[in-house]
Formats: sequence, structure tokens, C-alpha cells
Amino acid sequence: MAVKRTLGRGISAILDEVEEAYAADIRAGNAADLVMNLRVDEIAPNPFQPRTNFDEEALSELAESIRLHGLLQPIVVIKKDDNYMLIAGERRLRASKQAGFETIRAVVADIDYGRLRELALIENIQRQDLNPLELAQSFHELIEEHNLTHEALSEIVGKSRVYVTNILRLLQLGDYAKAAIREERISYGHGKILVGLSADEERKVIDSIANQKLSVRETEQLLQAIRTRKSPQNVSLASAKVSVGAIVGALRTQGFSAKAKGSSLLVEFQSQQECDAFLEMIE
Repeated sequence: MAVKRTLGRGISAILDEVEEAYAADIRAGNAADLVMNLRVDEIAPNPFQPRTNFDEEALSELAESIRLHGLLQPIVVIKKDDNYMLIAGERRLRASKQAGFETIRAVVADIDYGRLRELALIENIQRQDLNPLELAQSFHELIEEHNLTHEALSEIVGKSRVYVTNILRLLQLGDYAKAAIREERISYGHGKILVGLSADEERKVIDSIANQKLSVRETEQLLQAIRTRKSPQNVSLASAKVSVGAIVGALRTQGFSAKAKGSSLLVEFQSQQECDAFLEMIE
């Protein structure tokens, strides 16, 4: 329970307090004491920010809006050494720089620097648009920071233990698979079942998923063939040990148009040469 109380508030909760104080000062006529114009080159990024991907087109649109109308909502920073460190508003800061502004309106918040890592992780876990790898990294860092079990973390973030475990499995993937997830060429569901493949197998399977539009289920069947050491080139259609689905997946990796229909296998050929290649493969 103590852990839940420690981890229960993210940066949003702190920012709500800052905004309430800001609104109260506006009513009292003291808003100038809260909002400052800071040089953008005095503001360091938050090193605990799990988000690493920003939509460049959306940033350009925001930059144009700021150029035309100014920055309507100040960013939030804390004082750190002789400069400042960003807490909230990274897109606004980036867009302001892109728009050519040398200064930016900012609220200087009174927040303990030592808690920023925890706050940033919790805040980002609560977001709906993190990619699965960013979420996995946030989960991992919270587990390390607070010595949590998967079960304890699942209660804190409101997800099942199985979900937490599967998300964390993504960190075991190779660079090619991680890039494919970030670029949305494969889904979280695909990624979690690719753990354990060699780098070469990982690349081939991911390319098959992307090129053949394989579902998670079809990918599982393809992996079944790989993990039972049956090379796709030598899959025997008569083998009772290989499912029709696994054969479909294996054939697709070789460029054939194949699909399962009940317990039947349908293979369509675009040319006589393709048919001959298929017959040679199953001899």
C-alpha cells in the first residue's frame, strides 16, 4: 500500500496544483509573479521523459500556430542550477524553437528534482498514445526504481499481470523488431511472440508479417514451423505434424499465394513456372 501512495500521483496532479495557483494569482492580480519569459536556450529537456517520438508534421503545424497567435499555454519548468529544466510542454518548446522564438512563457514550479523521474514515468504510463516500447521501458524503470514485482506493478497501473509481463518481453527483442514496432509495421501482439528468435529469423518473420499482412494467429503458426526446426523450403504438405496454418505461413514466406479453408489448403499460382517451383519444393 505504501508503494501505491508513493506512485499514485503523476506530473498531471502536480500541474493541476500549479494551474490552480496560477488561476488564483490571476484573480489576485499577481500572475506576473508566476509566469516568466525565459530564453529557450536556458531550458534543458527533462532527462526522465520516456517519450522519444514526436510527429514532425504536427510539430510544424503547432509551430505555425504559435507563430501566428503566440503561445497560449505556458510551459512548466523547475529551477536547476543556473538554468531551468522542462517538466511539461516539450511539444510547445520544440515548436517555439522551430517557429524562431528566442524566449518562451513559462511557469516556474516548486517541485523536488529527485521526484521527477518517478513523476514522469507515471504520467507517461497513464497516456494513451505511448508506443508499446515506450510503455515497456517505463514499466521496467519503475520496477527497477521501486523493486516491484510484476504483480505489484500491475495493481499500480491498473493492468493485468499477464499484460505487464508481455509488454516487458518486448525489451528482449532485437533492434530490427523494435524498429518495426516503433514504425507500426508490426503490432504489440506480433512483437510479444517473436522473443527468442535469432536476428536472422526475426528479420525474415517481420518482413513476412509486413509483406503478407499476417495476423498474430498466422504468425504463431509460422513460428510453430520455425521452432520445430522445419525449414519453410522443405515443409511437407503430407506431414501430419504440421498444421495447415503453419504450412500457409511457410508458403507465404516463399512468395506463394496460400490460404487455409477449413482443413483444406488453397494455393494459387500466377504462372506455370510458379507451379513448377511449388511441385519441386514438395517432392
